[in-house]
Amino acid sequence: MARFRISALVAAAVVLLPVSASAAEMPVDGRDLGLVWILPFAGLLLSIAGLSLVAPFFWHRNYGKITAGWAAAFLIPFGARFGWGAAWHELIHVLIVDYIPFITLLAALYTAAGGVRLKGSLSGRTASNVLFLAGGTVLASVIGTTGACMLLIKPLLRANAWRQRTVHTWVFFIFLVGNIGGALSPLGDPPLYIGYLQGVHFFWPTVHLAGPTGLVAALLLVVYALVDTIALRREADEPPKSDWNGIEGARNIAVLVAIPVVVLVTGAWDSGVTLTIAGIDCALEDVVRTLGVAALGVLAWAWTNPLTFRHNEFSWEPIREVAKLFAGIFVCIVPALAIIGAGEEGAAAPVVQLLNSGGHPDEAMYFWITGLLSSVLDNAPTYLLFFNLAGGDPQLLQTSMARTLQAISAGAVFMGAMTYIGNAPNFMVRGVVTAHGRRMPSFFAYIAWSVTVLGPAFAAVHWTFF
Repeated sequence: MARFRISALVAAAVVLLPVSASAAEMPVDGRDLGLVWILPFAGLLLSIAGLSLVAPFFWHRNYGKITAGWAAAFLIPFGARFGWGAAWHELIHVLIVDYIPFITLLAALYTAAGGVRLKGSLSGRTASNVLFLAGGTVLASVIGTTGACMLLIKPLLRANAWRQRTVHTWVFFIFLVGNIGGALSPLGDPPLYIGYLQGVHFFWPTVHLAGPTGLVAALLLVVYALVDTIALRREADEPPKSDWNGIEGARNIAVLVAIPVVVLVTGAWDSGVTLTIAGIDCALEDVVRTLGVAALGVLAWAWTNPLTFRHNEFSWEPIREVAKLFAGIFVCIVPALAIIGAGEEGAAAPVVQLLNSGGHPDEAMYFWITGLLSSVLDNAPTYLLFFNLAGGDPQLLQTSMARTLQAISAGAVFMGAMTYIGNAPNFMVRGVVTAHGRRMPSFFAYIAWSVTVLGPAFAAVHWTFF
């Protein structure tokens, strides 16, 4: 706990340090960056994938230092090339505008969900697991993929505690509850919330993504039922009976509902007031959103019975791991996003040309390229980049170019499930499951699962809708 407090104080001190006016005028220009600048990001991804597999003990003890090293491998050469003021500006900008709101939301949802205990458990049979996954898929668009994952993963772990073969269950849980289920509202997944802030109507995803989401969810649930039926037949033990005894910590359900409400209300509020924090301009509503979410997280922590946390085997380690790894990811993806944002004038010009072959948007290409990049980059800024590459006019994109926006939205949300780093809940679920002594696939083994299972489902979306 002491280390957690020290980290928080250091982060606060960094954010409050002053930034010169000249630094604030030097953003990254993707036209000035070659592909060599993405090497630190590639190195970080390979470290997450490789070291956790070949040297798990070393990785677990040092992943924070390794992540900081890769961030420095970008920032130091960048400062030497473009000026230390520019490097400092990029670091502070990504912390204040992107990282702190991101990790605050995740931490608040994680804390609130950790204070809710669904007493008793299901039997862990195939039928109950399928119903659980289907219910979680629907819930994800109401309280967000992170909230749904943190609320439901512990009961699912208890329900399947008697089983030896459960890896597939956690993988499909990430696929469905952590990603696919968040496609029907701006509250479900960050890319759609970004679209909402850009002017996309709140219920546009509900209408236009219902078909693709229903198709993918149905296919995955059928495949899961088949795989789980086979796995269940190989179990030696008999399943226990379902035993539900109510909800403990029900007040935190109100917090889980209040958090997305705060996000929704502040997203619709245009105060016209700009605050300058450490040299970075921030809209008042963005600051209020982050502070409001943080306050709800603290409230959830304060009024939760410690016994509830203990029964849930609550630990800060999963959120600590996500916080450290995604701090490095947010810093190291700066040049990658800048290169993509430069369009045809940047090093990613061939990709941009593929999107608009013949001068017209190719919806299939938007779906696949947005999705594949979202599987290794943060899917919210990736969505925004392709939103702008498609013209950036929300009215046009919702009407005559609706299929293009549909492709961008589906790609960003769905394909966040392709890797552990494609969406924050993926890593959090992995951390919770392993903390409970259950096995999860390695980084590359998870990708093998996603290519095998999700690949055909996404191909079906392509053939049906794009």
